Amino acid sequence: MLADLKALYAMMLRSRLYEEQVQALWEQGLISGEMHMSIGEEGIAAGVVSLLQEDDALALDHRGTAPLLMWGEDPVLLMKEILGRPDGLCRGQGGHMHLFSQKHMAASSGIVGASGPTAAGFALALQRQSKDALAVAFFGEGSMNQGMLLESMNLAAAWKLPVVFVCKDNGLSITTVSSEVTGGNLLQRAQGLGLTPYEADGTRVESVQEATSSAFQTVREGGPPAFLLARCFHYEGHFLGDGYLRILRRPLKQARHMAGETIRSFVSSEGEGRFSRMGNLKRVLTSIDRARHEQKARCVDPLKLARDRLTSEKEWLDQTEREIRTEVAAIVAEALEDRSGRAEP
Repeated sequence: MLADLKALYAMMLRSRLYEEQVQALWEQGLISGEMHMSIGEEGIAAGVVSLLQEDDALALDHRGTAPLLMWGEDPVLLMKEILGRPDGLCRGQGGHMHLFSQKHMAASSGIVGASGPTAAGFALALQRQSKDALAVAFFGEGSMNQGMLLESMNLAAAWKLPVVFVCKDNGLSITTVSSEVTGGNLLQRAQGLGLTPYEADGTRVESVQEATSSAFQTVREGGPPAFLLARCFHYEGHFLGDGYLRILRRPLKQARHMAGETIRSFVSSEGEGRFSRMGNLKRVLTSIDRARHEQKARCVDPLKLARDRLTSEKEWLDQTEREIRTEVAAIVAEALEDRSGRAEP
């Protein structure tokens, strides 16, 4: 199992370092629009993708970078697409939310729940072609309240399509607590539609791989479609620059920024006395600070958990991390070159 964990860790680390570079480029203004990261989901992506076979298909959501990268898509073409380059994976027309790879039978969409119909379509095609293959759909738990995803599950069960539906549950539907808008139990809901339910700890890549292996085996042997629920944590919120996280991480700075001169006068040192009398504001900021500490306590990094179990392999860890950092740096440098070979400013 140790050798397997080493391979899984390398997959997760490559994805993490790659997306950290994407984040840096976005913060420099080189990537436009919203940016949804897979940071925190690596255990789920690696646990599933590591078991895919050549003819399998992949339907992704708006966080498709990590799974596609792990499945072997050209990292330079992928980076160029994210940058909006005309020589990117999709000619710069899709960006990070609409990635398509004919070579890997993969497609993603920014529409919530759209991976369900896409995966069902892939699976129907595979079934008609009599291929011993399956389709996987990735989506968040908020998607479980979208009609088209539930309809896809129902149809997959009715037609016995070879599909595995993977639900990445971080407990938040954008900024709404999912339990406040979702009734019942998701595993029971999927089972009620005729799917075989599985559950895994999304922060432990071995747990995901083990559950996925059972789900894949059931589906490949002609059993009903499967549903895998794996819990995780989004380190960068719903998207980069998430206002909720900005407030949690720097409450006083955000208070000054958002509320203007009135609040600034109360949080400044010369206004400290008036600030102490501003009971409501003080309670709000105290609550924010408490939420920040609670958030850190809940935060479980799948990469750190895997690395901690590999401490006896220090030499291998150091070498692997050096090699992957060098590789990712070269990918970014190549992606930023224009067609004449000159690096963009």
